[in-house]
Amino acid sequence: MEKRKLGSQGLVVSTMGLGCMGMSQAYGAPDEAESVATLHRAIELGIDFFDTADVYGNHHNEELLGKTLKPYRDRIVIATKFGNVFSGGKRSVNGRPEYVRSACEGSLRRLGVDHIDLYYQHRVDPNVPIEETVGAMADLVRQGKVRYLGLSEASAATIRRAHKVHPITAVQSEYSLWTRDYEDDVIPALRELGIGFVPFSPLGRGMLSATIRSVDEFGEGDMRTRISPRFERENFARNLRVVDRLKEIAGEKKITPSQLALAWVLAQGDDIVPIPGTKRRKYLEENAAAAQVKLSRSDLARIEEVAPKGFAAGARYYDMRPVNI
Repeated sequence: MEKRKLGSQGLVVSTMGLGCMGMSQAYGAPDEAESVATLHRAIELGIDFFDTADVYGNHHNEELLGKTLKPYRDRIVIATKFGNVFSGGKRSVNGRPEYVRSACEGSLRRLGVDHIDLYYQHRVDPNVPIEETVGAMADLVRQGKVRYLGLSEASAATIRRAHKVHPITAVQSEYSLWTRDYEDDVIPALRELGIGFVPFSPLGRGMLSATIRSVDEFGEGDMRTRISPRFERENFARNLRVVDRLKEIAGEKKITPSQLALAWVLAQGDDIVPIPGTKRRKYLEENAAAAQVKLSRSDLARIEEVAPKGFAAGARYYDMRPVNI
């Protein structure tokens, strides 16, 4: 797999990474044996960029990656995140400097590493100036515990303030054919500042794969119907009609809808490295093959006509604010 630069501080990763959250939570029951096999297969396919967070599976995901990827440590990039805290079934965000330090120590221990390659603030704490949070993160870089810094779901203004404290290498946010909010302000700011962009949920939480035909298919423990109006029955039906038109385009190109959606994300710029998540080898292999798909200008124009910016029926979240996803 080819490589791409993330940011302007020297980080180079595979063109596509692997989001690992689903191996421990959110999309049905975990299958650790298959997850481990999927991680090994990712290495075989040339994927070297793995994304996790301390909150995924209540620390389980970091531990899973730590023990599974240990033999490959010298040739992979591990990204993890801090800041989302769950207590009593409720989420809060903590960006206090002392918490940054303790969270990093916990992640280092669970991952079994002496440094974290890319360390993100998972969500911005509205009660702590971003300068204080990033200042503590910068201390971790100076101590050799972290190599590069990132933010997740941050506004352009916050990113600019953070970048003045210490260079930000990457910003991670939801981005796909049906979630393009960040094209307005954030992506232009990232390009101005020389910061890479890491889209999560580039397949629209599976919707753009065209494999989900009914909301009744979601099993117990699947978070999608709980957090997003886009998966309400009426909205789902409207979204599915657009997805089926994208499926027709994919069929003509003899690729899958997932590969079309990922190829579209990759075509938006060489500074973009998506991290589609999966816990199964067959989907990993399908997604990785999308890195070889080239879309022409006419392909992109047709996709834009079928699925224009803002086509998705329903808001991203019920409360209109990012939650832990």
